[in-house]
Amino acid sequence: MVTTGALLGIAAVALGLVLTPGPNMIYLVSRSITQGRRAGLVSLTGVAAGFVVYVLAAAAGIAAVFTLVPALYTALKIAGAAYLLWLAWKAIRPGGESVFAPKPLPADPPRRLFAMGLVTNLLNPKIAILYVSLLPQFVDPARGSVAGQSVVLGLTQIAVALTVNALIVLTAGSLASFLGSRPLWLRAQRWMMGSVLAGLAVRMLTDRSKPVAAAT
Repeated sequence: MVTTGALLGIAAVALGLVLTPGPNMIYLVSRSITQGRRAGLVSLTGVAAGFVVYVLAAAAGIAAVFTLVPALYTALKIAGAAYLLWLAWKAIRPGGESVFAPKPLPADPPRRLFAMGLVTNLLNPKIAILYVSLLPQFVDPARGSVAGQSVVLGLTQIAVALTVNALIVLTAGSLASFLGSRPLWLRAQRWMMGSVLAGLAVRMLTDRSKPVAAAT
C-alpha cells in the first residue's frame, strides 16, 4: 500500500504544479471568461479525462519505455521546455498575454470543449513530466503492486488538480475584473507567469535525472 508520506508528497507536487500557470490554466480561464463558467467546467471534464489517460499509462509502466529508450525521454524534456519558454515569452513580451486577460474565443459546443480540454492536458509538458519522472519516485515496489500504487498516487494528483482548477474556473471572471481594473497588478501577474514558466523550462533542461520505471 501507498504510505501517508507518499500521498502527502504527491499531493504537494500536484498543488505546486496546478498553481503554476500553464496550458491547462490558460485554456480553462479563457473558456470561463469568454464563454462562461459552464463552458469552463465542461472543459475541465476534458482535462480530467486527460489525467485518467496519464494514470492508466503510469499504471501500465510508461516510464519503463523511457528507461529503455532514453532518447525519447530527452526529446520529451526538450520539447516540453521549448513549449514552456514559448508560453513565457508570450506572457512577458510587450503587450504580452495574461492568464486572466485572454483574447475573445468563439463559442464552442460541449463536445468540442471537452475535446479541447482533453487534448490540452495530454499535450501539457508539465503533466507529462509529472507522470513519467516524478510520480514513479513515490512508488515503493516493496509495498505491493506497483500498478496499484501508481493508480492511488495518480488519483490523489487528480483530486488536487481538479479541486484547484474548479475553483479557478468559478472565480476566473472575478479575478479578471479585479486585475483588469488594476494594470500594475495585471503586469505583475504576467511577469510572474512568465518567470515561473521560464524557470520550469530551465529546470527541465538542466535536470539530469533519469525516468524511474513505475511498473514491474
